[in-house]
Amino acid sequence: MTAAPSLLWFRDDLRLADNPALNALAETGAPIAALYVLDEDSPHIRPLGGASRWWLAQSLRTLKADLSHHGIPLILRQGPATRIVPEVASALGAATVAFNDRPGEAEGKLDRAITSRLNAEDRRVLRFCAHLLHPPGTVLGGSGRMPRTFSSFHRAALRERDLSPPLPAPKHLKGVARAPEGDTLESFALEPEKPDWAGGLRAAWNVGEAAARQRLSAFIDDGLKGYATGRDRPDLDHVSRLSPHLRFGEISPRQLLFAVRHAVDAGEVPGSDAAKFEAELYWREFSYHLLAEEPDIAQRNIQPNFDAFPWRECSGELKAWRRGLTGYPLVDAGMRQLWQTGWMHNRVRMVVASFLAKHLLIDWRGGEDWFWDTLVDADAANNAASWQWVAGSGLDAAPYFRIFNPVTQGEKFDPEGTYVHTFVPELKRLPAKLIHQPWTAPQDTLAAAGIRLGHTYPKPLVDHAAARDRALRAFEHVRKAAPAEAHAAAR
Repeated sequence: MTAAPSLLWFRDDLRLADNPALNALAETGAPIAALYVLDEDSPHIRPLGGASRWWLAQSLRTLKADLSHHGIPLILRQGPATRIVPEVASALGAATVAFNDRPGEAEGKLDRAITSRLNAEDRRVLRFCAHLLHPPGTVLGGSGRMPRTFSSFHRAALRERDLSPPLPAPKHLKGVARAPEGDTLESFALEPEKPDWAGGLRAAWNVGEAAARQRLSAFIDDGLKGYATGRDRPDLDHVSRLSPHLRFGEISPRQLLFAVRHAVDAGEVPGSDAAKFEAELYWREFSYHLLAEEPDIAQRNIQPNFDAFPWRECSGELKAWRRGLTGYPLVDAGMRQLWQTGWMHNRVRMVVASFLAKHLLIDWRGGEDWFWDTLVDADAANNAASWQWVAGSGLDAAPYFRIFNPVTQGEKFDPEGTYVHTFVPELKRLPAKLIHQPWTAPQDTLAAAGIRLGHTYPKPLVDHAAARDRALRAFEHVRKAAPAEAHAAAR
Protein backbone atom coordinates (compact mmCIF):
# COMPACT_ATOMS: atom_id res chain seq x y z
CA MET A 1 0.00 0.00 0.00
CA THR A 2 1.37 3.41 -0.98
CA ALA A 3 2.00 5.78 1.94
CA ALA A 4 -0.08 8.94 2.08
CA PRO A 5 1.88 11.94 0.78
CA SER A 6 3.49 14.60 2.95
CA LEU A 7 3.58 18.36 2.47
CA LEU A 8 6.67 20.45 3.23
CA TRP A 9 5.90 24.14 3.73
CA PHE A 10 8.90 26.34 2.94
CA ARG A 11 9.19 29.85 4.40
CA ASP A 12 12.50 31.46 5.44
CA ASP A 13 14.37 28.16 5.03
CA LEU A 14 14.94 27.83 1.30
CA ARG A 15 17.47 24.99 1.44
CA LEU A 16 17.71 21.19 1.51
CA ALA A 17 20.66 20.77 3.89
CA ASP A 18 20.17 21.29 7.64
CA ASN A 19 16.45 21.46 7.11
CA PRO A 20 14.92 19.40 9.94
CA ALA A 21 11.41 19.57 8.48
CA LEU A 22 12.63 18.01 5.23
CA ASN A 23 14.72 15.41 7.05
CA ALA A 24 11.75 14.39 9.18
CA LEU A 25 9.58 13.82 6.11
CA ALA A 26 12.38 11.97 4.31
CA GLU A 27 12.63 9.51 7.20
CA THR A 28 8.99 8.51 6.75
CA GLY A 29 9.60 7.35 3.18
CA ALA A 30 6.36 8.98 2.07
CA PRO A 31 6.23 10.93 -1.21
CA ILE A 32 6.67 14.68 -0.71
CA ALA A 33 5.31 17.83 -2.28
CA ALA A 34 6.70 21.23 -1.35
CA LEU A 35 4.80 24.49 -0.94
CA TYR A 36 5.74 28.16 -0.81
CA VAL A 37 3.05 30.74 -0.02
CA LEU A 38 3.55 34.42 -0.78
CA ASP A 39 1.30 35.78 1.95
CA GLU A 40 0.71 39.50 1.65
CA ASP A 41 -2.86 39.29 2.93
CA SER A 42 -2.63 38.00 6.50
CA PRO A 43 -2.91 40.75 9.13
CA HIS A 44 0.23 42.29 10.61
CA ILE A 45 2.60 40.42 8.27
CA ARG A 46 5.04 43.05 7.00
CA PRO A 47 5.34 42.89 3.19
CA LEU A 48 8.83 42.35 1.82
CA GLY A 49 10.76 45.33 0.53
CA GLY A 50 11.69 45.65 -3.12
CA ALA A 51 15.24 44.26 -2.86
CA SER A 52 14.09 41.30 -0.75
CA ARG A 53 11.37 40.52 -3.28
CA TRP A 54 14.00 40.40 -6.01
CA TRP A 55 16.13 38.00 -3.94
CA LEU A 56 13.14 35.80 -3.14
CA ALA A 57 12.38 35.35 -6.84
CA GLN A 58 15.90 34.12 -7.57
CA SER A 59 15.93 31.89 -4.50
CA LEU A 60 12.63 30.24 -5.39
CA ARG A 61 13.92 29.51 -8.88
CA THR A 62 17.01 27.77 -7.53
CA LEU A 63 15.00 25.92 -4.87
CA LYS A 64 12.56 24.65 -7.50
CA ALA A 65 15.46 23.35 -9.59
CA ASP A 66 17.11 21.71 -6.57
CA LEU A 67 13.88 19.96 -5.60
CA SER A 68 13.21 18.85 -9.15
CA HIS A 69 16.45 16.81 -9.09
CA HIS A 70 14.70 14.68 -6.47
CA GLY A 71 11.37 14.62 -8.27
CA ILE A 72 9.72 16.89 -5.70
CA PRO A 73 7.41 19.57 -7.10
CA LEU A 74 7.40 23.06 -5.61
CA ILE A 75 3.87 24.44 -5.52
CA LEU A 76 3.71 28.23 -5.53
CA ARG A 77 0.61 29.92 -4.19
CA GLN A 78 -0.28 33.51 -3.35
CA GLY A 79 -2.78 34.54 -0.68
CA PRO A 80 -3.51 34.07 3.03
CA ALA A 81 -1.62 31.08 4.39
CA THR A 82 -4.45 30.21 6.79
CA ARG A 83 -6.53 29.31 3.75
CA ILE A 84 -3.94 28.06 1.31
CA VAL A 85 -1.92 25.62 3.46
CA PRO A 86 -4.96 23.56 4.55
CA GLU A 87 -6.37 23.83 1.03
CA VAL A 88 -3.20 22.41 -0.58
CA ALA A 89 -2.86 19.75 2.13
CA SER A 90 -6.43 18.63 1.45
CA ALA A 91 -6.00 18.59 -2.35
CA LEU A 92 -2.81 16.56 -1.91
CA GLY A 93 -4.35 14.20 0.61
CA ALA A 94 -1.40 14.84 2.90
CA ALA A 95 -1.24 12.87 6.13
CA THR A 96 1.63 15.01 7.45
CA VAL A 97 2.56 18.66 7.08
CA ALA A 98 6.00 19.79 8.22
CA PHE A 99 7.53 23.24 8.50
CA ASN A 100 10.22 25.14 10.35
CA ASP A 101 9.09 27.89 12.71
CA ARG A 102 9.73 31.50 11.80
CA PRO A 103 10.14 34.55 14.02
CA GLY A 104 7.56 37.22 14.66
CA GLU A 105 4.45 37.55 16.81
CA ALA A 106 1.98 37.72 13.92
CA GLU A 107 3.75 34.86 12.14
CA GLY A 108 3.58 32.75 15.30
CA LYS A 109 -0.15 33.35 15.71
CA LEU A 110 -0.71 32.44 12.07
CA ASP A 111 1.31 29.23 12.40
CA ARG A 112 -0.60 28.19 15.51
CA ALA A 113 -3.91 28.79 13.76
CA ILE A 114 -2.81 26.72 10.77
CA THR A 115 -1.56 23.94 13.03
CA SER A 116 -4.93 23.83 14.81
CA ARG A 117 -6.79 23.72 11.51
CA LEU A 118 -4.63 20.88 10.16
CA ASN A 119 -4.92 18.92 13.41
CA ALA A 120 -8.70 19.30 13.25
CA GLU A 121 -8.53 17.65 9.84
CA ASP A 122 -6.58 14.73 11.36
CA ARG A 123 -3.31 15.75 9.74
CA ARG A 124 -0.11 15.41 11.70
CA VAL A 125 1.93 18.61 11.97
CA LEU A 126 5.69 18.57 12.55
CA ARG A 127 7.38 21.83 13.54
CA PHE A 128 11.06 22.58 14.09
CA CYS A 129 13.45 25.43 14.91
CA ALA A 130 15.90 25.88 12.05
CA HIS A 131 16.31 29.66 11.80
CA LEU A 132 18.36 30.11 14.99
CA LEU A 133 21.00 28.36 17.02
CA HIS A 134 18.82 28.56 20.13
CA PRO A 135 15.01 28.76 20.14
CA PRO A 136 13.68 32.00 21.65
CA GLY A 137 13.20 31.70 25.37
CA THR A 138 16.00 29.18 25.89
CA VAL A 139 18.91 31.57 26.54
CA LEU A 140 18.38 32.74 30.11
CA GLY A 141 20.31 34.76 32.64
CA GLY A 142 20.44 34.39 36.38
CA SER A 143 17.03 36.03 36.71
CA GLY A 144 15.45 33.33 34.59
CA ARG A 145 14.78 35.83 31.79
CA MET A 146 16.51 36.73 28.57
CA PRO A 147 19.65 38.75 29.41
CA ARG A 148 19.14 42.41 28.56
CA THR A 149 22.66 43.13 27.29
CA PHE A 150 24.41 41.49 24.38
CA SER A 151 27.51 40.56 26.37
CA SER A 152 25.50 38.75 29.04
CA PHE A 153 23.32 37.10 26.38
CA HIS A 154 26.41 35.95 24.51
CA ARG A 155 27.94 34.46 27.65
CA ALA A 156 24.72 32.66 28.53
CA ALA A 157 24.34 31.30 24.99
CA LEU A 158 27.91 30.01 24.91
CA ARG A 159 27.19 27.93 28.01
CA GLU A 160 24.89 25.91 25.78
CA ARG A 161 27.71 24.09 24.02
CA ASP A 162 25.79 20.94 23.13
CA LEU A 163 24.58 22.15 19.76
CA SER A 164 23.97 19.25 17.42
CA PRO A 165 25.84 19.38 14.10
CA PRO A 166 23.99 20.49 10.95
CA LEU A 167 21.99 17.87 9.11
CA PRO A 168 23.11 16.82 5.64
CA ALA A 169 20.63 17.01 2.80
CA PRO A 170 18.64 13.75 2.65
CA LYS A 171 20.02 11.32 0.09
CA HIS A 172 16.79 9.49 -0.54
CA LEU A 173 13.82 11.66 -1.37
CA LYS A 174 10.67 10.79 -3.25
CA GLY A 175 8.27 13.21 -4.86
CA VAL A 176 4.54 12.80 -5.33
CA ALA A 177 3.31 11.55 -8.69
CA ARG A 178 0.86 14.40 -9.08
CA ALA A 179 0.73 17.73 -7.27
CA PRO A 180 -2.09 20.27 -7.00
CA GLU A 181 -1.94 23.19 -9.40
CA GLY A 182 -0.08 26.29 -8.29
CA ASP A 183 0.59 29.82 -9.41
CA THR A 184 3.52 30.84 -11.58
CA LEU A 185 6.51 32.65 -10.16
CA GLU A 186 5.89 35.42 -12.67
CA SER A 187 2.42 35.97 -11.21
CA PHE A 188 4.08 36.85 -7.89
CA ALA A 189 5.46 40.00 -9.59
CA LEU A 190 8.54 39.96 -7.36
CA GLU A 191 10.97 41.43 -9.88
CA PRO A 192 10.95 45.03 -11.13
CA GLU A 193 10.14 45.60 -14.79
CA LYS A 194 9.36 49.22 -15.59
CA PRO A 195 11.77 50.49 -14.53
CA ASP A 196 14.09 47.53 -14.01
CA TRP A 197 16.34 48.82 -11.23
CA ALA A 198 17.78 45.40 -10.34
CA GLY A 199 20.77 45.37 -12.72
CA GLY A 200 23.19 46.14 -9.89
CA LEU A 201 21.72 43.35 -7.77
CA ARG A 202 22.10 40.85 -10.59
CA ALA A 203 25.73 41.89 -11.04
CA ALA A 204 26.49 41.70 -7.32
CA TRP A 205 24.91 38.41 -6.24
CA ASN A 206 24.60 34.72 -6.94
CA VAL A 207 21.51 33.42 -5.17
CA GLY A 208 20.52 30.02 -3.80
CA GLU A 209 21.75 27.25 -1.57
CA ALA A 210 24.71 26.27 -3.76
CA ALA A 211 25.78 29.91 -4.02
CA ALA A 212 25.57 30.23 -0.21
CA ARG A 213 27.86 27.22 0.27
CA GLN A 214 30.31 28.62 -2.28
CA ARG A 215 30.28 31.98 -0.55
CA LEU A 216 30.99 30.34 2.81
CA SER A 217 33.90 28.36 1.38
CA ALA A 218 35.37 31.47 -0.23
CA PHE A 219 35.04 33.41 3.02
CA ILE A 220 36.82 30.73 5.04
CA ASP A 221 39.55 30.45 2.42
CA ASP A 222 40.15 34.15 1.81
CA GLY A 223 38.25 36.44 4.17
CA LEU A 224 38.04 34.92 7.64
CA LYS A 225 41.74 35.17 8.39
CA GLY A 226 42.13 38.75 9.60
CA TYR A 227 38.37 39.17 10.13
CA ALA A 228 38.67 40.46 13.71
CA THR A 229 40.30 43.70 12.53
CA GLY A 230 39.62 43.68 8.79
CA ARG A 231 35.83 43.46 9.21
CA ASP A 232 35.73 47.21 9.93
CA ARG A 233 37.41 48.12 6.64
CA PRO A 234 34.96 48.65 3.77
CA ASP A 235 37.93 48.97 1.41
CA LEU A 236 39.06 45.39 2.17
CA ASP A 237 37.39 42.03 1.54
CA HIS A 238 37.14 40.71 5.09
CA VAL A 239 33.38 40.31 5.41
CA SER A 240 31.36 37.20 4.63
CA ARG A 241 28.46 38.69 2.60
CA LEU A 242 26.43 35.74 3.85
CA SER A 243 23.69 37.86 5.44
CA PRO A 244 21.12 37.62 2.61
CA HIS A 245 21.69 33.87 2.34
CA LEU A 246 21.00 33.63 6.09
CA ARG A 247 17.99 35.91 5.78
CA PHE A 248 16.28 33.58 3.31
CA GLY A 249 17.55 30.41 4.92
CA GLU A 250 19.67 29.29 1.98
CA ILE A 251 22.20 28.40 4.64
CA SER A 252 21.67 27.97 8.37
CA PRO A 253 23.51 29.63 11.28
CA ARG A 254 24.42 26.16 12.46
CA GLN A 255 26.15 25.41 9.16
CA LEU A 256 28.15 28.63 9.48
CA LEU A 257 29.08 28.03 13.11
CA PHE A 258 30.28 24.47 12.58
CA ALA A 259 32.17 25.33 9.38
CA VAL A 260 34.07 28.11 11.12
CA ARG A 261 34.84 25.97 14.15
CA HIS A 262 36.08 23.20 11.85
CA ALA A 263 38.40 25.70 10.14
CA VAL A 264 39.83 26.65 13.54
CA ASP A 265 40.30 23.01 14.56
CA ALA A 266 42.07 22.36 11.24
CA GLY A 267 44.44 25.26 11.87
CA GLU A 268 43.18 27.16 8.84
CA VAL A 269 42.16 30.36 10.66
CA PRO A 270 43.08 31.98 13.99
CA GLY A 271 40.69 31.44 16.87
CA SER A 272 40.40 35.19 17.47
CA ASP A 273 39.03 35.77 13.97
CA ALA A 274 36.57 32.91 14.30
CA ALA A 275 35.44 34.16 17.72
CA LYS A 276 34.65 37.60 16.29
CA PHE A 277 32.63 36.05 13.48
CA GLU A 278 30.77 33.86 15.97
CA ALA A 279 29.98 36.99 17.99
CA GLU A 280 28.31 38.45 14.89
CA LEU A 281 26.19 35.32 14.59
CA TYR A 282 25.21 35.76 18.21
CA TRP A 283 24.28 39.42 17.66
CA ARG A 284 21.81 38.08 15.08
CA GLU A 285 20.66 35.57 17.68
CA PHE A 286 20.30 38.33 20.30
CA SER A 287 18.21 40.40 17.90
CA TYR A 288 15.80 37.55 17.20
CA HIS A 289 15.42 36.68 20.87
CA LEU A 290 14.72 40.37 21.47
CA LEU A 291 12.09 40.30 18.72
CA ALA A 292 10.33 37.47 20.54
CA GLU A 293 10.06 39.67 23.64
CA GLU A 294 9.54 43.00 21.87
CA PRO A 295 7.60 42.13 18.70
CA ASP A 296 7.03 45.75 17.68
CA ILE A 297 10.69 46.84 17.67
CA ALA A 298 10.34 48.29 14.16
CA GLN A 299 7.69 50.75 15.38
CA ARG A 300 8.31 51.44 19.09
CA ASN A 301 11.27 52.77 21.04
CA ILE A 302 12.40 49.99 23.36
CA GLN A 303 13.44 52.67 25.83
CA PRO A 304 10.20 54.64 26.34
CA ASN A 305 12.01 57.81 27.43
CA PHE A 306 13.00 58.18 23.76
CA ASP A 307 9.38 58.97 23.00
CA ALA A 308 10.26 62.49 24.17
CA PHE A 309 13.00 62.89 21.56
CA PRO A 310 12.46 65.99 19.35
CA TRP A 311 12.84 64.42 15.92
CA ARG A 312 12.92 66.78 12.95
CA GLU A 313 10.64 66.52 9.93
CA CYS A 314 12.83 67.29 6.93
CA SER A 315 11.91 65.44 3.75
CA GLY A 316 14.61 67.18 1.71
CA GLU A 317 17.43 66.02 3.98
CA LEU A 318 15.95 62.51 4.20
CA LYS A 319 15.86 62.37 0.39
CA ALA A 320 19.48 63.55 0.15
CA TRP A 321 20.51 60.87 2.64
CA ARG A 322 18.67 58.17 0.68
CA ARG A 323 20.31 59.26 -2.59
CA GLY A 324 23.84 59.51 -1.17
CA LEU A 325 24.01 63.29 -1.54
CA THR A 326 24.83 64.41 2.00
CA GLY A 327 28.22 65.91 1.14
CA TYR A 328 30.00 63.41 3.43
CA PRO A 329 31.78 60.95 1.13
CA LEU A 330 31.71 57.88 3.43
CA VAL A 331 27.98 58.33 4.06
CA ASP A 332 27.28 58.87 0.38
CA ALA A 333 29.38 55.87 -0.66
CA GLY A 334 27.41 53.66 1.72
CA MET A 335 24.03 54.86 0.55
CA ARG A 336 25.00 54.46 -3.09
CA GLN A 337 26.40 50.98 -2.44
CA LEU A 338 23.04 50.13 -0.87
CA TRP A 339 21.08 51.36 -3.88
CA GLN A 340 23.35 49.70 -6.41
CA THR A 341 23.89 46.32 -4.74
CA GLY A 342 21.17 45.93 -2.10
CA TRP A 343 23.82 45.62 0.59
CA MET A 344 26.10 47.84 2.66
CA HIS A 345 29.24 47.17 4.68
CA ASN A 346 28.39 46.85 8.39
CA ARG A 347 30.77 49.58 9.61
CA VAL A 348 29.27 51.97 7.08
CA ARG A 349 25.74 50.97 8.10
CA MET A 350 26.52 52.27 11.59
CA VAL A 351 27.93 55.52 10.22
CA VAL A 352 25.02 56.27 7.88
CA ALA A 353 22.48 55.38 10.57
CA SER A 354 24.19 57.62 13.09
CA PHE A 355 24.28 60.42 10.52
CA LEU A 356 20.53 60.23 9.92
CA ALA A 357 19.47 59.89 13.56
CA LYS A 358 22.07 62.14 15.20
CA HIS A 359 23.43 64.58 12.63
CA LEU A 360 20.07 65.20 10.97
CA LEU A 361 17.84 64.28 13.95
CA ILE A 362 15.51 62.37 11.62
CA ASP A 363 13.53 59.57 13.28
CA TRP A 364 15.37 56.25 13.08
CA ARG A 365 12.16 54.62 11.83
CA GLY A 366 12.52 56.49 8.53
CA GLY A 367 15.95 54.92 8.08
CA GLU A 368 14.78 51.48 9.15
CA ASP A 369 11.99 51.64 6.60
CA TRP A 370 14.41 52.63 3.81
CA PHE A 371 16.77 49.80 4.72
CA TRP A 372 13.80 47.41 4.79
CA ASP A 373 12.97 48.34 1.20
CA THR A 374 16.51 48.41 -0.22
CA LEU A 375 18.51 45.73 1.62
CA VAL A 376 18.54 42.19 0.26
CA ASP A 377 19.25 41.01 3.82
CA ALA A 378 16.55 43.09 5.56
CA ASP A 379 14.94 41.07 8.32
CA ALA A 380 12.50 41.82 11.09
CA ALA A 381 15.02 41.45 13.92
CA ASN A 382 18.47 42.63 12.84
CA ASN A 383 17.30 45.65 10.90
CA ALA A 384 15.17 47.22 13.63
CA ALA A 385 17.40 46.18 16.55
CA SER A 386 20.48 47.62 14.87
CA TRP A 387 18.76 50.91 14.06
CA GLN A 388 17.64 51.24 17.67
CA TRP A 389 21.15 50.39 18.86
CA VAL A 390 22.63 53.23 16.81
CA ALA A 391 19.88 55.71 17.68
CA GLY A 392 20.32 54.96 21.38
CA SER A 393 16.70 53.89 21.92
CA GLY A 394 17.27 50.15 21.90
CA LEU A 395 18.22 47.43 24.32
CA ASP A 396 21.92 47.62 25.20
CA ALA A 397 22.13 50.56 22.80
CA ALA A 398 25.09 52.73 21.94
CA PRO A 399 25.32 55.69 24.35
CA TYR A 400 23.41 58.71 23.07
CA PHE A 401 26.59 60.76 23.10
CA ARG A 402 28.35 58.35 20.71
CA ILE A 403 27.97 60.32 17.50
CA PHE A 404 30.06 58.91 14.69
CA ASN A 405 32.19 61.50 12.92
CA PRO A 406 31.89 60.52 9.25
CA VAL A 407 35.21 62.20 8.42
CA THR A 408 37.34 60.44 11.03
CA GLN A 409 35.50 57.18 10.41
CA GLY A 410 36.40 57.44 6.74
CA GLU A 411 40.02 58.36 7.44
CA LYS A 412 40.39 55.43 9.82
CA PHE A 413 38.59 52.71 7.90
CA ASP A 414 39.00 53.84 4.27
CA PRO A 415 42.37 55.60 4.51
CA GLU A 416 43.15 55.63 0.78
CA GLY A 417 39.58 56.40 -0.24
CA THR A 418 39.26 53.13 -2.15
CA TYR A 419 35.70 52.52 -0.98
CA VAL A 420 34.66 56.11 -1.71
CA HIS A 421 36.26 55.98 -5.16
CA THR A 422 34.18 52.89 -5.97
CA PHE A 423 30.79 54.41 -5.19
CA VAL A 424 31.41 58.16 -5.45
CA PRO A 425 33.43 58.25 -8.66
CA GLU A 426 33.14 62.04 -9.03
CA LEU A 427 35.71 62.28 -6.22
CA LYS A 428 38.19 59.73 -7.57
CA ARG A 429 40.74 62.37 -8.67
CA LEU A 430 40.86 63.99 -5.25
CA PRO A 431 43.97 63.19 -3.14
CA ALA A 432 43.46 60.58 -0.40
CA LYS A 433 44.16 63.06 2.40
CA LEU A 434 41.19 65.16 1.24
CA ILE A 435 38.81 62.46 0.02
CA HIS A 436 36.75 62.39 3.23
CA GLN A 437 36.41 66.17 3.57
CA PRO A 438 36.47 67.65 0.06
CA TRP A 439 35.12 70.99 1.30
CA THR A 440 38.51 71.66 2.91
CA ALA A 441 40.40 71.23 -0.36
CA PRO A 442 41.96 74.33 -1.96
CA GLN A 443 40.04 75.64 -4.94
CA ASP A 444 42.82 74.78 -7.39
CA THR A 445 42.91 71.19 -6.07
CA LEU A 446 39.17 70.87 -6.57
CA ALA A 447 39.43 72.33 -10.06
CA ALA A 448 42.22 69.90 -10.97
CA ALA A 449 40.03 67.03 -9.77
CA GLY A 450 37.06 68.28 -11.83
CA ILE A 451 35.00 69.03 -8.72
CA ARG A 452 32.65 71.98 -8.24
CA LEU A 453 31.18 71.77 -4.77
CA GLY A 454 27.45 72.31 -4.88
CA HIS A 455 27.37 71.26 -8.55
CA THR A 456 29.30 68.06 -9.29
CA TYR A 457 29.28 67.02 -5.63
CA PRO A 458 27.17 68.52 -2.83
CA LYS A 459 28.37 70.64 0.01
CA PRO A 460 27.82 69.07 3.45
CA LEU A 461 24.22 69.13 4.62
CA VAL A 462 25.38 70.03 8.13
CA ASP A 463 28.61 70.93 9.89
CA HIS A 464 29.70 67.99 12.05
CA ALA A 465 30.57 70.01 15.16
CA ALA A 466 27.35 72.00 15.02
CA ALA A 467 25.28 68.87 14.37
CA ARG A 468 26.92 67.11 17.30
CA ASP A 469 26.14 69.98 19.65
CA ARG A 470 22.55 70.07 18.41
CA ALA A 471 22.17 66.32 18.95
CA LEU A 472 23.51 66.51 22.50
CA ARG A 473 21.03 69.27 23.30
CA ALA A 474 18.22 67.19 21.83
CA PHE A 475 19.23 64.18 23.90
CA GLU A 476 18.71 66.26 27.04
CA HIS A 477 14.98 65.73 26.43
CA VAL A 478 15.57 61.99 26.66
CA ARG A 479 17.70 62.26 29.78
CA LYS A 480 15.10 64.38 31.54
CA ALA A 481 12.37 61.92 30.56
CA ALA A 482 14.28 58.92 31.95
CA PRO A 483 12.85 57.29 35.08
CA ALA A 484 14.33 58.44 38.38
CA GLU A 485 15.92 55.06 39.02
CA ALA A 486 17.84 55.35 35.75
CA HIS A 487 19.32 58.68 36.89
CA ALA A 488 20.33 57.08 40.18
CA ALA A 489 21.99 54.21 38.32
CA ALA A 490 23.85 56.68 36.11
CA ARG A 491 25.23 58.45 39.19
